[in-house]
Amino acid sequence: MYSYFNGKVTYINSDSVVIDVNGIGYKIFVPNPFSYEVGNTYQIFVYNHIREEEYSLYGFKTIEEKDLFMRLLNVKGMGPKVASGIFATGSIKGIVDAIDKENILYLKKFPKIGEKLARQIILDLKGKLSAETTNLEVLSDMDELISVLENLGYKTAEIKKIIPNIDASKTLEEQVKEALKLLLR
Repeated sequence: MYSYFNGKVTYINSDSVVIDVNGIGYKIFVPNPFSYEVGNTYQIFVYNHIREEEYSLYGFKTIEEKDLFMRLLNVKGMGPKVASGIFATGSIKGIVDAIDKENILYLKKFPKIGEKLARQIILDLKGKLSAETTNLEVLSDMDELISVLENLGYKTAEIKKIIPNIDASKTLEEQVKEALKLLLR
């Protein structure tokens, strides 16, 4: 199982990107391929979708997007292509708010989500994501800090524990220093 890839984007398709990792090109289906640029290096968090005749990788720019994607896959009738499409135009906060407020119209704006699937998403996930929303908001505001700490070798689980204690109004350098103090305790 792969968790993420660090590599250079070498090709962009209408529904995927190809990322070169040590000379091997991985085709990864992403919600918005045109948000990537050929030649730039990215860290893409991946989900391995394995079925009888299919092996696909679905990628996300943040671990929070991947986590919400995984929750959406547990919804009856939701496949990875439909779940991935939600992230093309929706934010994590917007999606979670729509589920908690039973906003069927918001959910129906996503490709291949009709009335029935929107109601199923609400039925399966309402109330289960709201406790995580605050944490997701804080994490999405701290993406750069998380990336720096991961590059220093810290695990995502360790980082998530200390992020709520970091002052978001400080500069990145100050945030890194504060985070390192908390991680070294």
